Amino acid sequence: MGTITQILIGLVALEHIYILWIEMFAWESAGKRTFKSLPAELFKPTKGLAANQGLYNGFLAAGLIWTFFISDILWKTNISIFFLSCVSIAGIYGAATADKKIFFVQALPAILALIALLLAL
Repeated sequence: MGTITQILIGLVALEHIYILWIEMFAWESAGKRTFKSLPAELFKPTKGLAANQGLYNGFLAAGLIWTFFISDILWKTNISIFFLSCVSIAGIYGAATADKKIFFVQALPAILALIALLLAL
Protein backbone atom coordinates (compact mmCIF):
# COMPACT_ATOMS: atom_id res chain seq x y z
CA MET A 1 0.00 0.00 0.00
CA GLY A 2 1.52 3.30 -1.10
CA THR A 3 2.25 6.35 0.97
CA ILE A 4 -0.38 8.49 -0.79
CA THR A 5 -3.04 5.85 -0.10
CA GLN A 6 -2.05 5.71 3.56
CA ILE A 7 -2.15 9.51 3.84
CA LEU A 8 -5.63 9.60 2.27
CA ILE A 9 -6.86 6.87 4.62
CA GLY A 10 -5.39 8.81 7.55
CA LEU A 11 -7.15 12.00 6.45
CA VAL A 12 -10.50 10.20 6.18
CA ALA A 13 -9.93 8.72 9.66
CA LEU A 14 -9.06 12.16 11.09
CA GLU A 15 -12.18 13.64 9.52
CA HIS A 16 -14.31 11.02 11.24
CA ILE A 17 -12.61 11.64 14.57
CA TYR A 18 -13.50 15.31 14.10
CA ILE A 19 -17.11 14.39 13.29
CA LEU A 20 -17.17 12.15 16.40
CA TRP A 21 -15.97 15.09 18.51
CA ILE A 22 -18.61 17.47 17.14
CA GLU A 23 -21.48 15.01 17.43
CA MET A 24 -20.57 13.47 20.80
CA PHE A 25 -18.96 16.30 22.73
CA ALA A 26 -19.62 19.64 21.02
CA TRP A 27 -23.08 19.24 19.51
CA GLU A 28 -24.52 22.34 21.17
CA SER A 29 -21.50 24.55 20.42
CA ALA A 30 -19.45 23.49 17.36
CA GLY A 31 -22.46 21.58 16.03
CA LYS A 32 -24.46 24.80 15.78
CA ARG A 33 -21.63 26.46 13.85
CA THR A 34 -21.15 23.46 11.56
CA PHE A 35 -24.80 22.63 10.82
CA LYS A 36 -26.16 26.13 10.28
CA SER A 37 -29.17 24.87 8.35
CA LEU A 38 -30.64 23.34 11.54
CA PRO A 39 -32.65 25.60 13.83
CA ALA A 40 -30.75 26.42 17.04
CA GLU A 41 -33.55 25.07 19.24
CA LEU A 42 -33.07 21.54 17.83
CA PHE A 43 -29.55 21.02 19.16
CA LYS A 44 -30.39 20.41 22.82
CA PRO A 45 -33.21 17.87 22.20
CA THR A 46 -31.18 16.03 19.53
CA LYS A 47 -27.98 15.79 21.58
CA GLY A 48 -28.45 12.05 22.24
CA LEU A 49 -29.16 11.30 18.58
CA ALA A 50 -26.08 13.24 17.50
CA ALA A 51 -23.94 11.41 20.05
CA ASN A 52 -25.12 8.09 18.63
CA GLN A 53 -24.17 9.24 15.13
CA GLY A 54 -20.81 10.37 16.49
CA LEU A 55 -20.20 6.94 17.93
CA TYR A 56 -20.76 5.37 14.51
CA ASN A 57 -18.32 7.86 12.97
CA GLY A 58 -15.84 6.84 15.65
CA PHE A 59 -16.22 3.19 14.65
CA LEU A 60 -15.45 4.14 11.04
CA ALA A 61 -12.35 6.06 12.16
CA ALA A 62 -11.26 3.16 14.39
CA GLY A 63 -11.55 0.73 11.49
CA LEU A 64 -9.46 2.94 9.25
CA ILE A 65 -6.85 3.50 11.97
CA TRP A 66 -6.76 -0.25 12.59
CA THR A 67 -5.47 -0.72 9.02
CA PHE A 68 -2.21 1.01 10.00
CA PHE A 69 -1.46 -1.83 12.42
CA ILE A 70 -2.21 -4.78 10.15
CA SER A 71 0.96 -6.33 8.77
CA ASP A 72 -0.62 -8.81 6.32
CA ILE A 73 -1.05 -6.80 3.10
CA LEU A 74 -4.08 -8.74 1.85
CA TRP A 75 -5.91 -8.39 5.18
CA LYS A 76 -4.91 -4.70 5.41
CA THR A 77 -6.21 -4.07 1.88
CA ASN A 78 -9.50 -5.86 2.48
CA ILE A 79 -10.16 -4.02 5.75
CA SER A 80 -9.26 -0.70 4.10
CA ILE A 81 -11.65 -1.40 1.21
CA PHE A 82 -14.42 -2.33 3.63
CA PHE A 83 -14.17 0.79 5.82
CA LEU A 84 -13.60 3.19 2.91
CA SER A 85 -16.67 1.67 1.22
CA CYS A 86 -18.70 2.15 4.40
CA VAL A 87 -17.67 5.82 4.58
CA SER A 88 -18.40 6.30 0.86
CA ILE A 89 -21.86 4.73 1.10
CA ALA A 90 -22.69 6.74 4.23
CA GLY A 91 -21.61 9.94 2.48
CA ILE A 92 -23.60 9.18 -0.66
CA TYR A 93 -26.67 8.35 1.42
CA GLY A 94 -26.24 11.52 3.47
CA ALA A 95 -25.94 13.58 0.29
CA ALA A 96 -29.08 12.00 -1.13
CA THR A 97 -31.17 12.35 2.02
CA ALA A 98 -29.83 15.32 3.98
CA ASP A 99 -27.43 17.73 2.27
CA LYS A 100 -25.58 17.53 -1.05
CA LYS A 101 -22.48 19.00 0.64
CA ILE A 102 -22.03 15.71 2.52
CA PHE A 103 -20.94 14.06 -0.72
CA PHE A 104 -17.99 16.42 -1.09
CA VAL A 105 -17.06 16.50 2.59
CA GLN A 106 -17.47 12.83 3.48
CA ALA A 107 -17.93 10.58 0.45
CA LEU A 108 -15.47 12.12 -2.00
CA PRO A 109 -12.36 11.87 0.23
CA ALA A 110 -13.20 8.21 0.94
CA ILE A 111 -13.82 7.52 -2.75
CA LEU A 112 -10.47 9.12 -3.66
CA ALA A 113 -8.71 7.00 -1.03
CA LEU A 114 -10.49 3.90 -2.33
CA ILE A 115 -9.45 4.68 -5.92
CA ALA A 116 -5.84 5.24 -4.81
CA LEU A 117 -5.94 1.93 -2.95
CA LEU A 118 -7.38 0.01 -5.89
CA LEU A 119 -4.92 1.56 -8.35
CA ALA A 120 -2.05 0.49 -6.10
CA LEU A 121 -3.08 -3.20 -6.30
